[in-house]
Amino acid sequence: MPLRHDSADHASTDRTFQVDLRGLVDLLSHHLYSSPRVYLRELLQNAVDALTARHRLEQGAPADAFGIRLYADGAVVRVEDDGIGLTEADVHTFLATIGRSSKRTDQIAEQRADFIGQFGIGLLSCFLVADEIHVLSRSARTPEAPAVEWRGRGDGSYTVRTLPASARPRPGTTVTLTPRADAGEWTGPAQVHALARHFGSLLRHPVTFDDGTGGPGASVGAPVNPEPAPWARSHATPGARSRALAAYGEQVFGFTPLDTIELDLPAVGLKGIACVLPETVPAGRRHGHRVHVKGMLLSEQAEEILPDWAFFVRCVVDAESLRPTASRESLYEDDTLAAVRDALAERLRAWIARAAASDPELLGRFLQVHHLAVKSLAVHDDEIMRMLLPWLPFETTDGHATLDEFARTHRTVLVTSSVEEFRQVAAIASAAGLGVVNGGYTYDRELVHRLPEIRPEVSVADLDPSTLTAHLDPVDRETELAAAAYLAQARDALAVFDCDVALRTFQPASAPALLLDSREARHERTRSQLAREQQGGVWGDILGALRQEAPRAQLILNQLNPLVRTAVTIDEPELARTSAEALYGQAAMLSRRPLRPAESSLINRSFLDLLAHALRKDS
Repeated sequence: MPLRHDSADHASTDRTFQVDLRGLVDLLSHHLYSSPRVYLRELLQNAVDALTARHRLEQGAPADAFGIRLYADGAVVRVEDDGIGLTEADVHTFLATIGRSSKRTDQIAEQRADFIGQFGIGLLSCFLVADEIHVLSRSARTPEAPAVEWRGRGDGSYTVRTLPASARPRPGTTVTLTPRADAGEWTGPAQVHALARHFGSLLRHPVTFDDGTGGPGASVGAPVNPEPAPWARSHATPGARSRALAAYGEQVFGFTPLDTIELDLPAVGLKGIACVLPETVPAGRRHGHRVHVKGMLLSEQAEEILPDWAFFVRCVVDAESLRPTASRESLYEDDTLAAVRDALAERLRAWIARAAASDPELLGRFLQVHHLAVKSLAVHDDEIMRMLLPWLPFETTDGHATLDEFARTHRTVLVTSSVEEFRQVAAIASAAGLGVVNGGYTYDRELVHRLPEIRPEVSVADLDPSTLTAHLDPVDRETELAAAAYLAQARDALAVFDCDVALRTFQPASAPALLLDSREARHERTRSQLAREQQGGVWGDILGALRQEAPRAQLILNQLNPLVRTAVTIDEPELARTSAEALYGQAAMLSRRPLRPAESSLINRSFLDLLAHALRKDS
């Protein structure tokens, strides 16, 4: 049955939201803004936007004709601008309505991109440090209009009155705050001056500060932004420009850059620098970047302007077209930001390419510090891979070397799948003349396998136990037969570890044994063991048969080692087993992989058994 609508029974009345201003201020302070200090940024931002509107109204005025003046003496904080100002109607429309911005007037709406603020809630941030906001304004659009005074209070009430033009002889706006006692951390003269420098050092309009003391050393009309950004200045030579940019990067970030990369994206009005870090950055750690929007500091921790692989630089940029979020403390993720991220990534690639082509000394210093970052980039960037792979350092059986150096000596390059596997075989492989690269570190194995793309004469293969054992010399048949009984005892003793035992000769002779056992093989045996224990009957028999085919570890005894030559002659069964267990434990420890509980127990037991045997023999 269709629902019946009876307008007489369901009359409605339009109502307006009732706003608890104190609750809204609490919401802003705890969930929108990171700190009460943003109140000064919001006041500066409103003043800058008012100046921008004034310049649009009076387009012939000089760039420095209008400015911003800050005053703080500990009792009040005042921000005065020569901007567009407000009429009485503007005050009622914009200052008394939360969320409505004075930058949405008909004359300005088409030029919103010229303004920093877009949300119309910035003035509320003043309630983070004061209980009352006093605004005195006079409009430049209506010269004959009187001055207008607005007082807003934290309880949500406000008053508006008009004053004679003499109350404010020139157009513009003055915002005055009387700070609360608990806001001294943010409203003292020194703090206000420091915050103004922090947020407004790159603003394009003149900003000055006065602390009201007037005595020696007083800040009276002290410039907050005395110089434009270093990339906006003229320099005598390219070298002087590079030094100025590097000095600015050191001033901002506190380190001397390895190099400075100038950034310029005219399409979005972005300029700035990327400072190459002089020290290695832990993998996965990303530094934040300092982002200004139209000169106003937006964030010191903006990670989103560069891709993840670019963690070897820190940037400071000033942009025209990036959109801030409502808090104006981070960037809005949109197509423009994505395009900027891609363009800046391309600038970093171009810098690496330029260093590779024309400055090998700089490239060497860069790769020594940031080879991991370059490896992460090379994995996804064929151009960088082809350009830099031969110069990247890797851990090899010849020590730390570039692939270019290593490939000159080894036309066949073997690569391990783990650091543990490389530790097991490095010494033996080196003595056998095999060229092995440690592929256990992030990106290394994948990159080494791509070496033939730029060095076709080199072949790359994964290292497996059979490859290494094939390069170990077999013992003669007579020696093998003489050791057969001992080898059988050793295999029986180590069966619990699914370990086979063989006798070979290899260098160095000081190594009594080599344990070949990959992580994958151990995991496979562990899975098979668990499955067999959990199943019975026919399934248990089938899984048991499959377990027999699982990869087995290999303990290779070195016939060239005097200790092994003595061990294989032991004819006491218990002592033979103990010596085999001791050789297995020593080889496992040399592999530097984590020991299983059973292996730790075996090492302790075999040591004590050998000690007891030695004591009995001496007695």
